[in-house]
Amino acid sequence: MTTTPDTTPDSASDANAPILVLGATGKTGRRIVPRLRAAGHSVRAASRSGETRFDWNERSTWSPVLSGVRALYLVAPEDPEPVVDFVAQAAAAGVRRFVVLSGRGVDVSGEAFLPGMWRAERAVAEAGVDWTVVRANNFAQNFSEDYFHAPLLAGRLALPVGATAEPFVDVADIADVVVALLTEDGHTHRVYELSGPRALTYAEAVAEVAAASGRPMRYEPVTPEQFRAGLTAEGVPEAAAQELTDLFTFVAEGHLSPLATGVRDVLGREPRDFTEYVKEAAAAGAWR
Repeated sequence: MTTTPDTTPDSASDANAPILVLGATGKTGRRIVPRLRAAGHSVRAASRSGETRFDWNERSTWSPVLSGVRALYLVAPEDPEPVVDFVAQAAAAGVRRFVVLSGRGVDVSGEAFLPGMWRAERAVAEAGVDWTVVRANNFAQNFSEDYFHAPLLAGRLALPVGATAEPFVDVADIADVVVALLTEDGHTHRVYELSGPRALTYAEAVAEVAAASGRPMRYEPVTPEQFRAGLTAEGVPEAAAQELTDLFTFVAEGHLSPLATGVRDVLGREPRDFTEYVKEAAAAGAWR
């Protein structure tokens, strides 16, 4: 069941109405917000701990963030349950443009893991709104800001992906693409797949990070069983450990290996290379 919106559909049609960015403190959101503002757009930056409070699990926070909004950037929650109701409430509130962050390969995996992404894609497609989906490769910034960072600082990144190569995408490119999709016409009902300009094995990627940082680091291939056991030994809940194992097993099967053209299709330029990202991150002290 959805709640009654505070605004009417016409109220969100004003070009001066704000653009809502969910996950505004996350890896993509915190890059998208300043880009939109620098371009002169009004932005409502929403997250559990950001400028405007929003929590998927507290439906009382939904209506205030949607009031008067003309477009929104949707980063789905891990739990897919709230997504359909939220999209319906946003559409009823007058939001007419939705840009959804998703992952490459979700059209194959469906809701097998990270189900929120697939559920969000389906929700906007069925809502009668202007939607665009961004399916991105794994982020280059995972090596400096997220899951891979601590293991690299400890000197060893162990994953069940073997020698499979992947064209990691720079989050700065994702942000530039999302800003264009939120503010330009001509992208309705399209799915853009985003990758970097070349595919690297995880061993090659770690070697680049090690060389730039001056720290000893290595990539170690492990079996899915070893990976899952390592996660549970670290205290990761069994369900989450299995989901991560399934995710990297999917990566190992090569679903994310081909190059994608989304950055060039939207922005008219080539995506940033992994080496450029590594040099910039190292200079900023990411692996000190």
